[in-house]
Amino acid sequence: MRYRSLRYVAAICVIGGLAACVPPRRLGIDVVYVDRAPPPRRVEVVPARPGPEFVWIEGHWAWANNDYAWHQGRWERPPRRHAHWVRGRWRKHGHEWYWEPGHWK
Repeated sequence: MRYRSLRYVAAICVIGGLAACVPPRRLGIDVVYVDRAPPPRRVEVVPARPGPEFVWIEGHWAWANNDYAWHQGRWERPPRRHAHWVRGRWRKHGHEWYWEPGHWK
């Protein structure tokens, strides 16, 4: 009986260790892995702020139709007072890349 319990504990540790190697998935959105690095960030001309409460969300490269496509930056109103934007970024995982979306914190 004790041997069986140790096997279960070992199996749980192995599964937990493997899960730590996988990048997190947020809000049930599937992660897309790309086999090449994104192009360098573009320099954007930031238009005038529409109001003092707006925050600039930088543009970024997105993966679409088997290639990178630029998504323009935009002004956005924070969802609550004192919220700040954490910008998204491409992260390397092994030999592949995946997009970690930006979010309000």
